[in-house]
Amino acid sequence: MIIQSFREKDTFDAAYSLGSQAQAGDIFLLEGELGVGKTVFAKGFAKGLGIDEPVTSPTFTIIQEYPQGRISLYHFDVYRIADVEEMYELGYESYFFGDGVCLIEWASLIEEILPENSRKILIEKDLQQGFDYRQITIE
Repeated sequence: MIIQSFREKDTFDAAYSLGSQAQAGDIFLLEGELGVGKTVFAKGFAKGLGIDEPVTSPTFTIIQEYPQGRISLYHFDVYRIADVEEMYELGYESYFFGDGVCLIEWASLIEEILPENSRKILIEKDLQQGFDYRQITIE
């Protein structure tokens, strides 16, 4: 599925729709360059899960837990992971195979431990379409 986003609200709304349909055990892999809108996507996704608290990118904490939605959200940002072994130290299995939903930014950095049933989401800019344009591809 390809979604065209012409403004931040479009990205938020697309993510909200996906979050509202997410089920326990789902794992979403969020990819895109710096500044492409991954945090906006994460905010919309969380809102779709019924999470009302502010959502920020867990760049320095690696994982942020949001347990108060209809399903818990485990939001990872693995950009700063130097070695996949760090994920074992975090106890990633309890999140990946638990009863919440995982949203993992920069997931390609930990590709070897990702479950096969994970769904990929790619956000890309296309400046020819405009500064705020994003193409969101959901597999």
